[in-house]
Amino acid sequence: MSDEGRVRHSQAQNAEVVSDDHEKAIQEAANSLRQAERVREYVLGALDGRPFKLRVSTILDLNRCAIEHLDSYAGNFRPAGIAIGASQHTPPGGHLVPELVEDMCDYVNDNWEAKSAVHLASFVMWRLNWIHPFTDGNGRTSRAVSYLILCVRQGMLLPGKETIPEQIVANRQPYYEALEDADAKHKNADGFPDDVVSKMEDLMGGMLAVQLKSAFEHATGQAE
Repeated sequence: MSDEGRVRHSQAQNAEVVSDDHEKAIQEAANSLRQAERVREYVLGALDGRPFKLRVSTILDLNRCAIEHLDSYAGNFRPAGIAIGASQHTPPGGHLVPELVEDMCDYVNDNWEAKSAVHLASFVMWRLNWIHPFTDGNGRTSRAVSYLILCVRQGMLLPGKETIPEQIVANRQPYYEALEDADAKHKNADGFPDDVVSKMEDLMGGMLAVQLKSAFEHATGQAE
């Protein structure tokens, strides 16, 4: 997807709880902070010695944090089909979602040591968007889960004020293009060859460098 102004967004059955735009914005901001804190709690829990595996329950929890009080399906898989505006990809039917999310978790857990942190985080970022398992908050949930995987696989709560999820929100177009690139490659591939998410890996690697650079500049007094 390359046209400026085109925006990927979920088009599901209306399940909104709040219709007033101002109230919705306030709730979304509160939810965003709560979701970020929940990611932090998961990371610190893993660093405290608790065995880590990516679980469906974790993904559902992070979606609940993102859209609670906004959508009646918060923390639950969508019950039916869904479309993604401004995308060539049509997500799978609702009846396939639970198994596909389980398969995604298995891929991450089975390849935890064999694949790099950036690859696993990129795979989750794309695959969760590809499945599009929720009526709303798919992007927010995929970014949160991806960042959780990146931090835990690296063994640290990554420093830097310009976090990867924040960078994506500030400039979504490269993220959308990386998702569309992976969608197209996967459509013509057998299984999950590494190059399916190669463009997402390049994007994630660049954003990680920006985040760590911001931490360095803050530590050395170079930050404005």
